[in-house]
Formats: sequence, C-alpha cells, structure tokens
Amino acid sequence: MIARLARRRRHGVFAAIGLVVAASLIGVSYLGARWLQSHGHQISTDAPPLNGTYAWRFSAESLVAVAGAVVGVVWAPEVARRAPFRRLLPASFGIALIWAALLAFADGSRGFTGPPGSVVDYSQTVPHIASAGSFLHGFVADVHSFAGHVRSHPPGLVLLLWAMGRVGLSGPWWEAVLELVGGAASIPAALIVAREVLGERRARAAAPFLMLAPAAVFWGSGDAVFLGVGAWGTALVVLATGRRGRRSRRLALGGGLLFGFLLYLSYGLVLLALVPIEVTKGRRRRWRTLAYAGVAVLGVVAVFTVAGFNWFTGFAAARREVSHSVQQFRPYGFFLVADLAALAVALGPAVWAAIGRFAAGRPRRWDRPAWLLVGGALAAVAVADVIGLSKGEVERIWLPFMPWIVAVTGIAFEEAEQRPWLAAQVAWALAVQFAVRSPW
Repeated sequence: MIARLARRRRHGVFAAIGLVVAASLIGVSYLGARWLQSHGHQISTDAPPLNGTYAWRFSAESLVAVAGAVVGVVWAPEVARRAPFRRLLPASFGIALIWAALLAFADGSRGFTGPPGSVVDYSQTVPHIASAGSFLHGFVADVHSFAGHVRSHPPGLVLLLWAMGRVGLSGPWWEAVLELVGGAASIPAALIVAREVLGERRARAAAPFLMLAPAAVFWGSGDAVFLGVGAWGTALVVLATGRRGRRSRRLALGGGLLFGFLLYLSYGLVLLALVPIEVTKGRRRRWRTLAYAGVAVLGVVAVFTVAGFNWFTGFAAARREVSHSVQQFRPYGFFLVADLAALAVALGPAVWAAIGRFAAGRPRRWDRPAWLLVGGALAAVAVADVIGLSKGEVERIWLPFMPWIVAVTGIAFEEAEQRPWLAAQVAWALAVQFAVRSPW
C-alpha cells in the first residue's frame, strides 16, 4: 500500500513537470510575442503561439461540440477496451472524424470551408492547370505566381485536387472532406503502429487520446492530408518489418510509395522517415525491408522527375520564396520556442503530463520500444525546429508527427486515470476552438 502511494505521488510529480514545461513554453512565447510586437517586430499572429486571432465565441453549434465531447469521454475508452482490434480500427476512424467535424461545426460552415479567399486554399491554383505535365514542367518557373502556401510546397496536393476535380469532386466542401478524412485516417494507422511497437494493451490505452486529440482543431488544412498519407506510409513500413516473404515486400513497397508521394506534398516531411527508421534500427533490424521501401520511394521520385518536376530544384525555389515572405521578418530565436509552444497547444495537457512521466520516470528496459517510437517523432520535430525552415503556423505543420507522440499516453496512465485526463484533453480542445479564430 505504501509503495503504491509512493508510486502515485512520484507519477504526480513527473506529470506536473511535463505540464509546467508546456505551460512555460506557451507563457514565454505569449509574453515574448507581445514584447516583440510592442517594439515593432512583425510576427504575423495575434494569438501567439498560434496563427490567428483571439475571438471568444459560443453558439448553439458550440453546444453540439460540447455534447459530443462528453459522449466521447464516456464512450471512447469503452470502445478502445472492449472492441476486437479489427473493429477498433474503423471505429477509431469514425470517432476521430466525428470529433473533428463537431469542432469545425462550432464555427458553422466557415469551420469547414475556411474564410473566403484564404491563402491556404490550394484549389486556387487548380483552374490554371491545363494538364498535369505542363503544370509540373512549369511549376518552378511559375512558382512566384502561386498562393503563399503553394509557393512553399511541392505540387503534390494541387495535383491531387486537380485530379479530384476531373472526376467531379471540386470545390471547398470536397476539399474539407479530403482534409477531415485525411486527418481521421491517421488514427487507425497510428494504432496499428502502436500495437506493433508497444503491444496491443498499450495501443488500446492510447486509442481514446488519439481519437479525441486536440490537434483535430487544426485539421482544416492541407497538412491533415499529409498527416494521413504519412501515417499510413509509416504503418505499412512498420508492418513490413514484422512480416516475412512476399507479404513483407508488398507492405514495404506500399509504404514506400506513400512516403514517395509524401515528398511531393511537403518538403519537410522527409524527416518523418525517422520514425520507421528508428523502429527498425532499435527493434527489428529488418534493413532489407527499408531497402524495398526505399526502392518504391525512388520510383515515385523518378516518375515526378521524368514528368518535369525536380524535387531538389523545387526545394531550392521554395526556400527562395520563403526567404522573401513574412518569414524574413520573424525572429529565429523567438520562434525556436514559439514553434514548440504551438506543438504543446496542439498535443494537449494529457500528452505533456504523459511525456513528463515517461521521460522522468526512468523507464525500464521493456519501455525501450516506446522511446524509439516517441523519440523518433520528437527528434524529427527538434531537427525541424532548429533548422528553422518554418517559423510560425506550425500547429498544422507538426500534425504528421503528432500521433507518434500521443502514443506515449498508452504507457503513462493507469486505467483509473484515463477518463480524467481524457476530459482534460477535450476541454482543452474546446477552449482552443472557442477562443482562437484560426485559418485552419
């Protein structure tokens, strides 16, 4: 009994450490932003560390989101605990999709389609595409004429929207569907990886936190599509490392194809490869599997290159465009902290408490797989933050790395603690949704 009480006290201290670190990041970034703005610095946000403005609003639609949050806290842990794993995967997709839709619905139709003329609307470029080939051939030469976020990204998402339009799925509502489905699709993929790396019990424990993640507030952007593609690419490669023969090769090739396409959605997501590489290096050592995935990645690169778009030339052009954008006025040192603060907001208090417990709790040897999964994602975020290619707006840019960090909740919390921490998560998500008017 005494040992149990001591363990709970120790867990409480470590959770508090994680929360204090997150709160400090958010507080320092907020105060730093106000100081910089008062001294004439341009940081292009009125809701630091997030992009947007503070605009508290509460309506009848907001009540629907609150009701959905209550149902989710009560029901999601039961689904995660009792459903057969094969059924849990589609159930997690459905719950995550509903949760994201309810959060968006709190702002009415604007919550799905965004403000008119938003610069993050990749579909603005679609009407100017005569053919996929001509678009790819001229992309670098014409990059300065595109909307801001198209200039700083490869042409993959624009091509995807163009292809959707060719089959009659064009317009802001179909774009919203693509974003929400992309974000929700990442949840079953993350559960598959968590089961492969951490075991089924821990994957089930993490499932409610994945399904009801505060990050869903920011799924109204193209980065939610990147999230889904990256999550399934990671899942297929990790699955391949645990299989043999033809099935392993097929999974590795499928994961490689998704990773290859991911390179043409966002330049920075090459760092996401750290997650399956760390898992393979530290746990399964199936280097041949990674080789098959690499071959598939090179195949995608070859197709785009032959079609007219060179990734390295495009990356150089994007860096030039970014260097002449608002990024040139944003102080590197401030955003080194503020970008992590945005990550703290999107992850929510339960994840930071879990990280505090996990990092300070001297994990035993059998927790090493979790270090590989969570540490791989945190390492990728750290590298991207230090490089400083993106200063600001990272509450959406960090999305593809978040599921692997959220997986730490499957290790940190005992069953009796799950619902209180899950309630804290959804309350945090609702507070962010109601208090900040974001373009995502």
